[in-house]
Amino acid sequence: MTKTLILLFHPHFERSRANKALCEGARNLPETEIVDMQALYPDGQIDADAEVARLLAADSIVLQFPVQWYSTPPLLKAWQDVVLTRMFYIAYESEGAKLAGKPLLIAATAGNVRPAYAAEGINLFPLRDLLKPLQATANRCALNWHEPFLIYNAHKADDEALQAASEHFAVRLSRLAAPAPATVLA
Repeated sequence: MTKTLILLFHPHFERSRANKALCEGARNLPETEIVDMQALYPDGQIDADAEVARLLAADSIVLQFPVQWYSTPPLLKAWQDVVLTRMFYIAYESEGAKLAGKPLLIAATAGNVRPAYAAEGINLFPLRDLLKPLQATANRCALNWHEPFLIYNAHKADDEALQAASEHFAVRLSRLAAPAPATVLA
């Protein structure tokens, strides 16, 4: 059974209906662990040893967060600086190299509507383009980048839309965690 690790980086999770819905969709999946990073590190002091061990134990990794000012929340950036810098610049052979090939899924929520994230929209860029730094990070870390799971209009989504998103997220996570089919060579 594959272990899926969801690292939730939400500074105000208690107020987020959309991120709670995603967690509900994931909660009942086998071998899935959800870690509320803000609750774990309210002071921003990240335990690098614990985080490295958590990543190495996972078979697939999900970074879940709200998009804030076209970027990730500060704790996610701090986590990258502490954990990934250690794994890939200080202890590559013993830590970083062991992440190679693991799937990475970004699950992001945005407060505005989808049309706002377009060249002619108020945000000028598609949300996927704003996530390119994370895709570059995945590439640098040899993680297998998956198409991001995105929720738009997160603040105003009704219960039905959030339930549908929750169910769709569970399906995406199940696919992420499914072992790759064996290749038969003729």
